[in-house]
Amino acid sequence: MKINEVEQQVGITKKNIRFYEQQGLLNPKRNMENGYRDYTPEDIAELKKIKLLRKLSLPIEEIRKIQHGDLLLEDALQRQLIVLERERINLQETSGLCHSLMEDNCKYLSLIPDEYLERMVEMEKEGTKFANVSKNDIIQKKRGSMIAAGTFIIFMVFLICVLIWGYLTDPIPLWIWGVFVFIPVAVIMAVIVALVQRIKELEGGEEDAARKY
Repeated sequence: MKINEVEQQVGITKKNIRFYEQQGLLNPKRNMENGYRDYTPEDIAELKKIKLLRKLSLPIEEIRKIQHGDLLLEDALQRQLIVLERERINLQETSGLCHSLMEDNCKYLSLIPDEYLERMVEMEKEGTKFANVSKNDIIQKKRGSMIAAGTFIIFMVFLICVLIWGYLTDPIPLWIWGVFVFIPVAVIMAVIVALVQRIKELEGGEEDAARKY
């Protein structure tokens, strides 16, 4: 079955299907004749399970653990209930603040935000979250990827410097030295490419489960 048919049958966009493949949640075989992915009924069933769990807002990482048997579905759902309950409380608190603004008959031009911002600070201390958590998560993941890539690149540059020092101290045939230097340079280029792809993945990523399915 081709991806267009899967998209119609499961109701998941092609972008999300490919995203789940990249994340290792789905591994369809390829048709040996034309090289295209050939989706089986088992792949369809797996995609429907993924769709269900994503609609319940289960993280990709947890779904992967469930598939691999490292996490029980029951435990993941119990954990998700706790998360959803916290979100419900956050929404309730945020809704209450919106009602307060309306009851105070606030107008934008005459709005004095200091009092409400102070209330929000107190509410945040008690556990209410007003920030865009998903956006913050993306920023944190970007930062983590950049730090990891930067650390690895620095190590490779240090290795190149060591090779240059070794060549100047005890010269070897230039072509042999070039081969040794080429390896860390190639690794650096590969890390940069992988970092760019990772950032694009985080920015483009999975389409919203609730709106795009």
